[in-house]
Amino acid sequence: MLIANGAGLRHDRPEMVDTSRGDAPAPPAEEPRGCLFALSQPPLMIFLSVIGGLLLMAALHDLLVL
Repeated sequence: MLIANGAGLRHDRPEMVDTSRGDAPAPPAEEPRGCLFALSQPPLMIFLSVIGGLLLMAALHDLLVL
């Protein structure tokens, strides 16, 4: 059993220390690529198509044959 009476417990955070070294960092040369870029890759789409086809065949087998 945990008894907390507030002694030693603090929920506020201390102020952040300024650690900047002068100028802001340069922006990245190109935009970061997200998950839509990953889904557009041919090997991934082939893999997902094969898995989807296997699931579809299993579902049709359960519905029509069993």
